[in-house]
Amino acid sequence: MTFELAPELKRDCIELVDWQLCKVLLLNDSQYPWFILVPRIDNLKEIIDLSQSQQSLFWSESAKLSELLREVFNPDKLNIAALGNMVPQLHVHHIARFTNDIAWPNPVWGLHPAVPYSNEQLISLKKALAL
Repeated sequence: MTFELAPELKRDCIELVDWQLCKVLLLNDSQYPWFILVPRIDNLKEIIDLSQSQQSLFWSESAKLSELLREVFNPDKLNIAALGNMVPQLHVHHIARFTNDIAWPNPVWGLHPAVPYSNEQLISLKKALAL
């Protein structure tokens, strides 16, 4: 089977890198450091659909991304969520939140229209993340 990224994620995100299990995406909204981990296995909806070893690797990669976000952005809070109400493919949001961001303290979903990253912002972000 060939892994296919959900069309909504293809449309809304920038593919950054493939780790051992997950594809690391950046939501194309420069208002928030918003990353998404997607295990590169077809037909997954829930974390419990992963095998035990895959779950361990997933949590390891989630912790790696969280630590990277904390180091690079120094957020006030990290929001991590696997909702899947609109996109059933298993994907987990990792969002660096700040008390001065435009949505604080509310959830970021659908509150403000996305502001896409410029090429310069993307280059700078990739360099800071060493991806």
